[in-house]
Amino acid sequence: MIAELLEGTREFGVVLTLDKGIASVGCTARIDSVTKNYEDGRMDIETTGYRRFEISELIEERPFLSGQVNFFDDDFDPSPTPDSLIHKAIAGYFAIRSLKVGEHLPEPHLNDNQLSFQLAQAVTDVHVRQTILMSRNETERIKRLAEHFPLTAARERRKEHFRTLVPRNGHARLLPSS
Repeated sequence: MIAELLEGTREFGVVLTLDKGIASVGCTARIDSVTKNYEDGRMDIETTGYRRFEISELIEERPFLSGQVNFFDDDFDPSPTPDSLIHKAIAGYFAIRSLKVGEHLPEPHLNDNQLSFQLAQAVTDVHVRQTILMSRNETERIKRLAEHFPLTAARERRKEHFRTLVPRNGHARLLPSS
């Protein structure tokens, strides 16, 4: 499948694998680049997501799953997302981004009418990502991110704190003096 996709600019579907099958909602993607090739034929790829879909029928005729899908977009919502909510989600994104040393999270395009999908790149919990993907309302997605980011940032700060304590057998008194 990847060989076919590398030959052109075709989109392919990406869905979350669950304990009992796959999610019913996914996203199309295109391969941007191959970042690493392995001797056994596997490869690491970078992709960009494009269109959301709901699976209407699975087709299992090839060595990989394929299916019939229905593409969807957001439902119409005449009320804009409150600025305070957008600012909270953006601040949370940058808080997470500052904690992700060595990882690249891109600069979001703040005037995008689906800003939530850019901000969701900082979400590592696949179930939260799936909820964002399934939502058909930008305000709902922004609200979810504004709630999620502070909790994640606090958890990341705690993990970093413990990373500094572990080499010292958990004793803060063994921290080097400055």
